[in-house]
Amino acid sequence: MADRIMRALRLKTDPGIFLATVGIVLAFVLITVVAGDWVGSVFGTASGWIMTNLGWFYILGVTSFLVFLLWIAMNRYGHVRLGGDDETPEHSTAAWFGMLFAAGIGSILMFWGVAEPISHFATPPRGGVEPGSADAAREAMAFTLYHFGLHTWTIFALPALAFAYFIYKRKMPPRVSSIFAPILGEKVFGPLGKTIDVVALIGTIFGVATSVGLGALQINAGLEQLFGISMSPVVQVLTITVVTGIACISVALGLEKGIKRLSNLNIAVAVALLLFILVTGPTLFLLKGTVESLGIYLAALPELALWNNVFPAGDDLASWQNTWTVFYWAWTITWSPFVGIFIARISRGRTIRQFVFGVLCLPVGFSVLWFGIFGMASFHIELFGSGGLAQAVVADGDIPGALFTLLSNYPAATFVSGVAILLVVVFFTTSVDSAAMVVDMMASGKDDDVQVSPVHQRVIWAVLMGAVGATILAGTGEGGLTALQEVITVIGLPFFVMGFVMMYSLVRGIRDDLGERSPTVTRQWRRAYSPETLVENEGVPSPEPVGPLHRIPGPEQDDGAPNPLASDAT
Repeated sequence: MADRIMRALRLKTDPGIFLATVGIVLAFVLITVVAGDWVGSVFGTASGWIMTNLGWFYILGVTSFLVFLLWIAMNRYGHVRLGGDDETPEHSTAAWFGMLFAAGIGSILMFWGVAEPISHFATPPRGGVEPGSADAAREAMAFTLYHFGLHTWTIFALPALAFAYFIYKRKMPPRVSSIFAPILGEKVFGPLGKTIDVVALIGTIFGVATSVGLGALQINAGLEQLFGISMSPVVQVLTITVVTGIACISVALGLEKGIKRLSNLNIAVAVALLLFILVTGPTLFLLKGTVESLGIYLAALPELALWNNVFPAGDDLASWQNTWTVFYWAWTITWSPFVGIFIARISRGRTIRQFVFGVLCLPVGFSVLWFGIFGMASFHIELFGSGGLAQAVVADGDIPGALFTLLSNYPAATFVSGVAILLVVVFFTTSVDSAAMVVDMMASGKDDDVQVSPVHQRVIWAVLMGAVGATILAGTGEGGLTALQEVITVIGLPFFVMGFVMMYSLVRGIRDDLGERSPTVTRQWRRAYSPETLVENEGVPSPEPVGPLHRIPGPEQDDGAPNPLASDAT
């Protein structure tokens, strides 16, 4: 039956994985359309329980992943090359960074670049800080960079490293189940392995759909400010439809012609927007604030990495970490398989050490610049300018429109806001098209050029992501952002458990391939005796020598063992 369906649809992929994934996703869409309120209630209850009882597990998990990556990069495994031992990197560092940025968190930076710093500035996460003060600004930058710095890219880097190793070193299929080969053996090709792949595909689709939903919210907010188009699910669904169509065209063109070109365009326009804010805004304040933000982040990182809000200052702050940090980690982990395989595919030929520090440092450095410039620009408006930004974003709840509210305080606001909308669209597109390409690879288990698989096969995945995003926004009967947070928190839980297993499997695989280090063998030395001891015992060594050690003449002692203190002993 399954084979007949695949032949009828002219698909070249694994029937079991494809049909199970598509069936479950379509069932979710259908049930949500028919009984949206009930679905929203179920996910709301489940996410509330997870946040209350397992939020600490999310916090501990990501920090554990970061420590593991640093450890594996710095020890003897760091020189292992992801590919053949004599391979060189396939892409230049500049092109590599562009694709990392676009497929990773480019769209997230656009959405939260202003919204998060100004939100924490107006409502500090921890008690004892006056809202709207300089201390509130410092704390806002610490939490913002914590959320979008090393920890976010750690979530992407761990599966990416595992994928790169098992795909290019062990020649395994580009599937999540391949990572567990050292543990499961041949079972990765059986029902258990296929179950892991189906779960990974579903999580990836929902994770990317959440990004799609956030992008639709932000585009709608920009259109409202520019053209008066009100925020509504209808507009958001139409936005998702249009952009998903553009993504389908891009994914049909493939990595080199479609995704790579869009990624390079992304980074160029994003840098131009960043420079526009820097040059036309309070330049000196922004530069000084960005440098200081880095210091604030590095100083606060050890504490924030394990901070669990055990002693909230009030009821409003009791759930703060759940709705911010836990949501971020759960959301990011769900689409980490997609980003992981994508990063692995563009990172072939690099060593583990180059990979870890490149994936962690290059995008994080740009994130520091981005949030430093946009965060400090928003603080300057509130502290020294006309204000109103915190009122619009926090009090009025217009988080999707935060960027456009900021731009309204700058020259050529209408034109620049239009450029920002186009940038969001392009980021939106690169997320969907690269995800569709990778999901198709995961389902088929083939790492060939994307032109090998039928175009309509990759389009199916892109359409599914758009459909899930639109359904969550319009069909759950809740506020769009709230619905996205609740669904993704539930979906993300099994992926955190999978991350711990992934670390063990990766180390076991590398250790088996390298072989155990040979035991260290050293020369064996006899006990040294001082001349005074020999004189006192009439030339017979004392069993318990005393006094300082002195050189005994001659390189060898009576039994032929080297004298430990002889001048030519080594």
